Amino acid sequence: MQDETMVVLAEYNTIMEAEISKSMLDSAGIWSTIRNEYMSAIYPIGTMPAQLVVREDDFEKARTLLQLR
Repeated sequence: MQDETMVVLAEYNTIMEAEISKSMLDSAGIWSTIRNEYMSAIYPIGTMPAQLVVREDDFEKARTLLQLR
């Protein structure tokens, strides 16, 4: 990955929610990663949400797939 802009697609209060969405994107061939994965598991819910991040070019396709606003 060279100089690709990454954007936050969604934030989740639990790792499980983030992993489910990531799995759906993976199945559709959209690369994604989860930021704050470990920190969100340590801190209380809502303090440090897990962020699902995608390439800027994939943002609209990923948003539509996950039916996000």
